[in-house]
Amino acid sequence: MATLEELGLAGVPREDPLTYPGAWPARSGLLHGDRMLPLTRLVYDDRAPVLAVGSNACPGQLRHKMAGFGLDSPVPMVRSRVTGLDVGVSAHVSRMGYVSASPVKSPSVTRELFVLWLDRRQLDVIDASEGAPLPDGNFRRTWLPVPDVQVQLADDTVLSGAYAYVNRHGVLHDGTGAPRRHPGQRPLLTELLASSARLRELFGTSPEDFSERARGDARLCARGTRLFAEHGWVSGSGLEPYVAP
Repeated sequence: MATLEELGLAGVPREDPLTYPGAWPARSGLLHGDRMLPLTRLVYDDRAPVLAVGSNACPGQLRHKMAGFGLDSPVPMVRSRVTGLDVGVSAHVSRMGYVSASPVKSPSVTRELFVLWLDRRQLDVIDASEGAPLPDGNFRRTWLPVPDVQVQLADDTVLSGAYAYVNRHGVLHDGTGAPRRHPGQRPLLTELLASSARLRELFGTSPEDFSERARGDARLCARGTRLFAEHGWVSGSGLEPYVAP
């Protein structure tokens, strides 16, 4: 029953953007306050399964989000093998001071990701943090069904599907048209800034500059998001057909 601090999981990317996506646990557990507790089961039929592809898999970030809405109820975090999905790069600049991750459809890829089992109030908090309820929010919560996306738990249970947050702006590609994989914040920003003089004019020449200028500046973040599209860096995630109109 170690604390997040003892486990090295207490960091909050919203407070330290260049650490995004934050530290992920080594195994499944129950996030309760500042502790990770053992799980008694892997499936929670009374809760919604949500795949975490970015900082939602970071316990410190999760705790921070929930605390902002006055919640401290336990969150089961179940490490899973997910086939059909990879971790791409959102085609928008976040007011948190980073460029976040977003899922992309990748039929031949298997990744270890966490399933968060969220109750109604917890789901509302994560929806709000992703802008899902807003008409111009950056993400939409989307149901991804089996067999298109297969989520297999440690006991070989395969879920009927799971939710994921799909970026409404699309994702960044790698120059060949294939979605770029998210390498972590510092290397990602270094690559992007090196590729665009216009981006450097807006956000500076280093990841530190980028994060400091972007954080909390909605107008600048919107300009950066538009610049991604103007450069032709944006492609679809492949998950658009699953997004409800």
